Amino acid sequence: MKIGLQVRTFFMIVMIIAVSSCNQIRNITDVFVKPTARELYAREFEKQDSLSYNKWHKEFLASKNDSLQIRLPYVEQGAYFKNRLVVYTYNLFLEEGVIFNIIINNEILGTRCFIDLLKLNEDGGLKDVMHNNYGENNLKFTIVESGVYKVLILPELKSQGLFSVEIYNTPSFGFPVLGKGNSAVQSFWGAARDGGARSHEGIDIFAERKTPVVAAVAGRVSSTGERGLGGKQVWLKAGLFGESLYYAHLDTILVSTGNKVEISDTLGLVGNTGNARTTAPHLHFGIYKTGKGAINPLPFVKVTERLSYKPLIGMAERSKISSKVANIRNAPTVSGTILGEIKRNDTVSLLGYTENWAHVRLKDGKGAFIYKGLISEID
Repeated sequence: MKIGLQVRTFFMIVMIIAVSSCNQIRNITDVFVKPTARELYAREFEKQDSLSYNKWHKEFLASKNDSLQIRLPYVEQGAYFKNRLVVYTYNLFLEEGVIFNIIINNEILGTRCFIDLLKLNEDGGLKDVMHNNYGENNLKFTIVESGVYKVLILPELKSQGLFSVEIYNTPSFGFPVLGKGNSAVQSFWGAARDGGARSHEGIDIFAERKTPVVAAVAGRVSSTGERGLGGKQVWLKAGLFGESLYYAHLDTILVSTGNKVEISDTLGLVGNTGNARTTAPHLHFGIYKTGKGAINPLPFVKVTERLSYKPLIGMAERSKISSKVANIRNAPTVSGTILGEIKRNDTVSLLGYTENWAHVRLKDGKGAFIYKGLISEID
């Protein structure tokens, strides 16, 4: 009996050491290969109900095939239901230079959501780009490559209560003309120049003569002078490996080559020197990237307004079609592709509302949008 007890004690000690060692190895690995919020969440089920988690994860994998399309800014409000598994997934086009933002507000404090941002490759595959931090219901990421992206939002298991999700862009640079904004941009990237012999490699921002032109980023002045089509000009380098910003047609240059500047520092004054002598005073603003040349600067500086909304006071889990027939679309707009139609009294799972549209899930599990006025909630 005494020997048997010693053997059991020995094996218990070995198991404790093994578990402790595994945890230490995992902690060390996490420092070098940072796990996603979803991967950390999965660890909570290693000694619990892994079957529920497996169903939840399977729903996440299946949602990657969904192809609903949205444009930013976008707001959706809805409700989680305790026994319903659902992933909110959207495709959208994002341009280089914007900061992509998601903010999720949950009625019940402490409800966790898991956000994945993926990029659609040319071969149709998906590339992981960014994930939210564990315990945070938001994500912010600067887009460095234009293209189609996919967003997936997973509420944790057994979530319930109302929610809202805001998805919008902010510019990664400041605006380069003091006191001006989007409306001052009156000539855009790609516009024809010299009768079509060349295209516009920047944007023109119109303002009164001698309006301050400011640094859109912190950096160092790499060049100044008066030459060529750009007249009086300043080149600003955004960090050692960052973009080169081009300010042209200035009336006056107020910095020198080598000067270090902070965002909003004055570089010069708006004018119409160079080949702009016959046009109203304006700043030609361009951005150049190493190995790529000129790129469209507008997304870097354009301010996009966030949508305002009134919070929901409640939402049913299901709805039915109240009209004779209703088109289902892949986007919350009448220009969205029609995926099919459903008839009066057909029921759908209701996921949320965005402006005048309902986000629903059909019986085959696919997502769709239906005009809000064509459905009624089922109590």
